[in-house]
Amino acid sequence: MATILIVDDTPENLAVLSGLLGRHYRIRAVSSGQRALRVADSEPRPDLILLDVMMPGLDGYQVIERLQTNPRTADIPVIFITAREASDDEQRGLALGAVDYITKPIRPAIVSARVKTHLELKAARDWLHDRNRSLEEEVTRRVADTLRVEDVSIRALARLAEVRDPETGNHLRRTQGYVRTLAMELCSHPRFATFLTPHNIELLVKSAPLHDIGKVGIPDHILLKPGKLTADEDAIMKTHSRLGFQALEQAEEEAEQPVAFLRMAKEITLSHHEKWDGSGYPDRLAGDTIPISARLMALADVFDALITPRPYKQAFSLDQALEIIRKGHGSHFDPDVVDAFFSRAAEFIAIAGRHAEMAADRKPLP
Repeated sequence: MATILIVDDTPENLAVLSGLLGRHYRIRAVSSGQRALRVADSEPRPDLILLDVMMPGLDGYQVIERLQTNPRTADIPVIFITAREASDDEQRGLALGAVDYITKPIRPAIVSARVKTHLELKAARDWLHDRNRSLEEEVTRRVADTLRVEDVSIRALARLAEVRDPETGNHLRRTQGYVRTLAMELCSHPRFATFLTPHNIELLVKSAPLHDIGKVGIPDHILLKPGKLTADEDAIMKTHSRLGFQALEQAEEEAEQPVAFLRMAKEITLSHHEKWDGSGYPDRLAGDTIPISARLMALADVFDALITPRPYKQAFSLDQALEIIRKGHGSHFDPDVVDAFFSRAAEFIAIAGRHAEMAADRKPLP
């Protein structure tokens, strides 16, 4: 049953309106503007307010202004009831937010029809509001489900590469952290700000673990070789970037809808071994022709490779690693990316420490 709040300083008017509407609705009746504000903000909250304009203390105009400023009462429709018939008064009331204007003396049929109409309108608005809220919640849930599926898919793909590569998941976690750190440092830089939006940074970090997914296509005798690769073996090893790109490109083509992280993952996978001076692979890209995502991944990947042991080498000391990165300024790496690295070097070291490789954790491959 709908609740109607009737506000009038004349007891006779309250009695007439309450008698007229009380057979069909729950009635709350008050004789002042102050009490009306308290009742409107209490339970059961009214679905409609019939508000007298001319009252001592707070008049109807002041009451509706205060109702409108309270989020809990702003959406309650108000019908003004007054003995004043001037069009200016009506315009003022409607401008303040009233939904209708009824003049005295009260005509039961008119009041009943107006009340019924505005209650039905409010019920329709409430239904639409609830429906929209449900739809928003459903969209939010589905987006969250999609993001979870993406995250699980990325982890599964990254783990697939990890099973065959002597590097561990800690390498993936470290490079993710490094990439995020570089992106946050560079996001306000004039050369990078347009690309490094919050959305793209999240895609970049999400895609980073897939940078070496192509290694699943490299034969074991090359991928797991403990010593230095021959020239032919090295050439085969370098195909992993294009193999990974092709696998992700095929996945993207087969997807029913565009998948944003795959675009970023393809850039990283294909181009993170390119060098600023054009001497990298697979396409010998140079300078700004190298995607920003790949430039950040290049430094993150090299730094991690330097400071961690691999089956074919010992780890470099931190000082040695820093010096190698410094020497790569403008040759191997984008100069601004190197500058960002040294601005956040302490964070890189902290990330490396949090996800350090422990010899005891390194299990032999089957």
